[in-house]
Amino acid sequence: MNKLIVSLLLTVGISGIAHAAGDATAGQAKAAVCGACHGPDGNSMAPNFPKLAGQGERYLNKQLVDIKSGKRTVLEMTGLLTNLSDQDLADIAAYYSTQKGSVGAADPKIVARGEALFRGGDLAKGLPSCTGCHAPDGKGNAAAGFPHLGGQHAQYIAKQLTDFRKEEGGRTNDGDTKTMQTIAKRLSDEDIAAVSSYIQGLH
Repeated sequence: MNKLIVSLLLTVGISGIAHAAGDATAGQAKAAVCGACHGPDGNSMAPNFPKLAGQGERYLNKQLVDIKSGKRTVLEMTGLLTNLSDQDLADIAAYYSTQKGSVGAADPKIVARGEALFRGGDLAKGLPSCTGCHAPDGKGNAAAGFPHLGGQHAQYIAKQLTDFRKEEGGRTNDGDTKTMQTIAKRLSDEDIAAVSSYIQGLH
């Protein structure tokens, strides 16, 4: 648990790396092709595609850069970013960060367990609460690059947590501290389903 807390603090400390300033106005036109999956304003209707509206600019920019470089694998986006410059990616991130995100609903059967994990973690499993990085209302920490989670599709959140949990072939672009990989490995399938559902209705 102590090592995990130190990792979280280190992540906050090294998150001040600069990136290109984005132009939201320019980004709107550049994001036109993104709307097919993520919705014109970034509110995806498909539960397997993430909502980008209202997401932190720093986080979005990092994900776009990581996907383009191959550091993060998203099969549906293969080749889509190849011809875009760093400035293009920054502009797209800036555009989506200015949009208003929508909110879904949590499953009442598992919302209590999801809320308990999100707000309090699980001491027995060495799990910190999600609020430390993602805030009590799920808005994240835009300056630190921690993503806005509130209202995100439960199916998408569950896939990310499952991918972070994989030993091989999973998601590994959570930084040198591997904070999300460490946390996800301590979550059961039931935990993932509960916290993902809670996040979907969080606002």
